[in-house]
Amino acid sequence: MCGITGIAVFKDMPSPTFDQVKRMCDTLVHRGPDDEGIDIREKVGMGMRRLSIIDLAGGSQPIFNENRAIRTVFNGEIYNFKDLRRELESKGHTFRTKSDTEVIVHAYEQYGRDFPKYLNGMFAIALHDSANRRLFLVRDHIGIKPLYYAFTDKYIVWGSEIKALLAGNMVQRELDIDALGQFLAWEYIPAKGTLLRGVNKLEPAQMIEINLDCPVCDPVSYWDVPHGLAQAPLSDKDWEDAVDHKLRESVQRQLVSDVPLGVFLSGGVDSSLVVASMGDARAFSMGFDDFTYNELPYARRVAAHLGVDHVEDILKPDILELFGRLMYHMDDPIGDFSIFPTYLVSRHTRKHVKVALSGDGGDELFGGYETYVAQAMGDRYKRVPAFLRKGLLEPLIQSIRPQPAKKGLVNKAKRFIEGLEHPSQLGHARWRVFGGEMFRSQVFTEDAYARLVTPVGAHITHLFARSDDRTPLNRSLYVDLKSYLVDNCLVKVDRMSMATSLEARVPLLDKEFVELAFQVPDHLKLAKGQTKVLLKKVAVKHVPRDCVYRPKEGFSIPIKNWLGSELRPLMEELLDKRAIQEQGLFQSSTIEKLKKEHLLGVANHSHVLWTAMVFQAWRKQWLEGNPRPEDYIPNTLLSFRNH
Repeated sequence: MCGITGIAVFKDMPSPTFDQVKRMCDTLVHRGPDDEGIDIREKVGMGMRRLSIIDLAGGSQPIFNENRAIRTVFNGEIYNFKDLRRELESKGHTFRTKSDTEVIVHAYEQYGRDFPKYLNGMFAIALHDSANRRLFLVRDHIGIKPLYYAFTDKYIVWGSEIKALLAGNMVQRELDIDALGQFLAWEYIPAKGTLLRGVNKLEPAQMIEINLDCPVCDPVSYWDVPHGLAQAPLSDKDWEDAVDHKLRESVQRQLVSDVPLGVFLSGGVDSSLVVASMGDARAFSMGFDDFTYNELPYARRVAAHLGVDHVEDILKPDILELFGRLMYHMDDPIGDFSIFPTYLVSRHTRKHVKVALSGDGGDELFGGYETYVAQAMGDRYKRVPAFLRKGLLEPLIQSIRPQPAKKGLVNKAKRFIEGLEHPSQLGHARWRVFGGEMFRSQVFTEDAYARLVTPVGAHITHLFARSDDRTPLNRSLYVDLKSYLVDNCLVKVDRMSMATSLEARVPLLDKEFVELAFQVPDHLKLAKGQTKVLLKKVAVKHVPRDCVYRPKEGFSIPIKNWLGSELRPLMEELLDKRAIQEQGLFQSSTIEKLKKEHLLGVANHSHVLWTAMVFQAWRKQWLEGNPRPEDYIPNTLLSFRNH
């Protein structure tokens, strides 16, 4: 695991310098505190920061092939590297290290541009073939590890984080207002976009091949989720056994490590299954003072039942102190509140181990989100006469004040009604939108709104079209796997774990397990309002039934309450009326109205307020300078310290 970066220049451009690549590497020290590698030749500079996990002594990068014509830097882990190594050795390749990185250069020698298809793992790869004047950038099948790039007719610059690109002083800092419109709607920037014009994400299962003599940047896909249901029909019990076996196989494959390894345990279905599949394990959990957000008792029960070593902590964050530090790691921001507990449980875990397995992915594979249930309910709700829906039910629900608890019947009902206001072609994703088209027209200034050229749900409708003739539920799961999971959930896990120099692995997103999950029939995922039907049947084989069949909570914090208490001064500072007016992006009157309604408790605007706050912090850091973590401290915190 590490952070990678680099520059390739074209035509008569001067070669990248050591100092330039060194500056880029320095921004990624948190991703790789153990080692650094920089190599510049033929106008291609490659850099990396290493977190040593496999072959501690011999795995320094870049790694070369036998004649040193091919070199690579790579971030991630190749879990099938031992099998692949044996295969490549049988074909005449010679290895000089025991690292997983080296299989990449030899796989490229053997299989050419098809080499990513042979890899099972999480990875972002830069590979330079000097003999054939080719540069390859590759991202793993699911998009677990990030890779950003900026391309012009003079250069391509890339890195594991946007801050590395900026440190090369080749990328212009220009806000992409259209991307900001998407960010405010979804709390993430979809697909290849970022908030910086000209800076793109390489999407999952994509590869860029650049001819260094005639450069064109055209990402192509090398894999997609299979349609499924191709094999002979299985009984429900056979599916249960197949999923149980493949999950254990995936987890065991990801236990390869030359350093201590642990696992995140929330006490929910997914993380509990990962712990159960590990055998002997060391599990780490985080609890909260607010009992409606606290799942620690379930984690304790699961750990005791499985007989694993369990290390727990109670979340008592200095939220203002954390804010500046975490925003440094949000150069590609998300508005997900759970960055805080994810960072804290990562920091807690890193005190003991260097690698941790995570349960992410189960919801997107087996139908775990309430949005799928809401979609089914929405279809039935249409049958209620319009005069009852519009004249009685919806006004009544909208008139009730939101409750301080995490969820509850009132909050769910209000969110259900809100989701129905968005276009039906978005399907289940209607309940993920926090700022629809009407909202955007009210919150952006007239000039800024005119520059929002992409409709709110464009990426969702595009993904539904790509999902082709899959089953209805699998189409929704495909959309979430390609959008919400990769652009929000995996960003959160990667940034917050790497901020603490902890490697997070996600065995539920093993390529083979994903391929199997999309073959499972719909009725074993969602049935009669019950989510993750099959996965829960597998889970009760291993952990207490009451830990499995309980309401889904999610890993979050009481941000809606904190905005009226601990975080209120920060909200007032970042969303200051005068500053908003001077920037000319948002209508200050709308922002003031949202703040007032939220503080009075008549509406829950925490999602849009928090996302706007994150953007303001991002703007201050990444459009106005090159900060270090300690460089951005809110004035609110300075005032607090002075008193």
